[in-house]
Amino acid sequence: MRRADRLLQIIQVLRRRRTPTTAERIAEELEVSVRTVYRDMAALLASGVPVAGEAGIGYVLRAGYDLPPLMFTIEEIEALVLGAQMVARAGDAALAKAARDSLAKVEHVLPRDLHDALTRTALFAPNFGQSPAPAVDLGVARSAIRRARKLQISYRDEKGAPTRRTVWPLALAYFTDTTLLCAWCELRRDFRHFRADRIETMAPLEARYDTRGGRLVRDYLARVGAPTRNPPPSRVSQDRRTRPVSASSRRWRPRMRRAFRD
Repeated sequence: MRRADRLLQIIQVLRRRRTPTTAERIAEELEVSVRTVYRDMAALLASGVPVAGEAGIGYVLRAGYDLPPLMFTIEEIEALVLGAQMVARAGDAALAKAARDSLAKVEHVLPRDLHDALTRTALFAPNFGQSPAPAVDLGVARSAIRRARKLQISYRDEKGAPTRRTVWPLALAYFTDTTLLCAWCELRRDFRHFRADRIETMAPLEARYDTRGGRLVRDYLARVGAPTRNPPPSRVSQDRRTRPVSASSRRWRPRMRRAFRD
């Protein structure tokens, strides 16, 4: 991690907490030494960041730093809180942390009259009936999707049969009771959906796949009937003589859950 990125991370750690945070705790979260944290704190103080505290006691970030006041309506604040709760129950630890960090940034700069709407909301997204948590880090899949890198996965199908696949990850679909990895499977030579709780191992490969300028994803969306904006002719669908479902279909979500199961 670059030092500039680490300094921003330290500020974010302090934003999330209202009580003093020790250098040891910061070091543990950032996976650096305590001496590195002390040097970084000195650098932040020298650059004018309003950090209060000292070594051995802890550090706090004074209110009002960095971001200009943000104006939200009550409904917008409630939407942020509820959305963050729904992300947190999706089984993706990195996204859950990002959601908490986002709320901490907003909370830090809200006017006092809106602060209570964030901290005392009566909206909840319970985890009742939640499916088993994924055994793999879904952040690996998200990174592979962004970089168009192939993944090798060990997977058990609905009958419990083990298999190893090389897939081209295209999307992650977060449903209430499960998360699907949506991908092109080299073994099946077709699109496939893999339940995250059945993926036993996942490793990125150096090999990349051709996104065809976004046509591969658009073809996938057409195959599951997802809405698209002015989709071009689908080369893969034509080759496989598969008629795309109308983008105006309102039944694409349940169709997506049923399609390409493996």
